[in-house]
Amino acid sequence: MSVCLAAGALLATLVGNDFTLAWTHSIEKIRWEEDWRAEGGALKIIEARIRGSGAGMEAPEGALLQAGVWHYQPKQAPQTQLLLAHSPYTAPYELCSGGSCRPLSAWLPGLPASATVALRACP
Repeated sequence: MSVCLAAGALLATLVGNDFTLAWTHSIEKIRWEEDWRAEGGALKIIEARIRGSGAGMEAPEGALLQAGVWHYQPKQAPQTQLLLAHSPYTAPYELCSGGSCRPLSAWLPGLPASATVALRACP
């Protein structure tokens, strides 16, 4: 199974079924990362990391601090899709797959400045 990205008529497929979604908090400028897997027709979160803390961004109960990064396993049901807002007003989401980490616009060339990007398990 693989992961499909879509924004309007723009389509792309990630290599493999595992990917990391990363972003930088717009106010606190702290990086967040989530590891996901396409499994059984849905997207399942495996682990998350927060590279610091700030207002309203404390690591959840049970998180482990390793080398300055909080690691935890979110308790979230598998998702049929993830909707990501691509905007010129915040740092772009970054997707890592197949050994390559790139912003959404690099995975979807021609992505407008403002768009909603949907990630789903490919059929």
